[in-house]
Amino acid sequence: MGEAPELVDHVPHVPAEVPPEWAGFFDGYDAEEAAAGARVAEALTARFARPAETETYEVLVTHAYPVAWLVRDALGAPPARWLGMSCGNTALTVIQYRAGMPALVLYNDMGHLPEELRWTGFGPGPRP
Repeated sequence: MGEAPELVDHVPHVPAEVPPEWAGFFDGYDAEEAAAGARVAEALTARFARPAETETYEVLVTHAYPVAWLVRDALGAPPARWLGMSCGNTALTVIQYRAGMPALVLYNDMGHLPEELRWTGFGPGPRP
């Protein structure tokens, strides 16, 4: 398949009313940047969030925000819900697309990593 421009690290959606705990994250985002991120997110779901014409397996290597966006889409959650998805570094997520409803098969699996490398880059808090 090769490189996919939709898999870049981008903010897929900026809520109209930003939750207070996210205000610092969105500080400085202007309407143009938000619109550009929404276009990339739309292209991402149009390209990958659908059943393939023939049985296929695709491995997408990407950043956390596109993963959160695709999982949110698969679950049919509102656009702002991507903010609540804490995707770990090098975690594995599998979404199966067939006719009808997508299935979230695996989310945020870090079982392939040694314990000390799981959740690197995240602050203290409860972890699975």
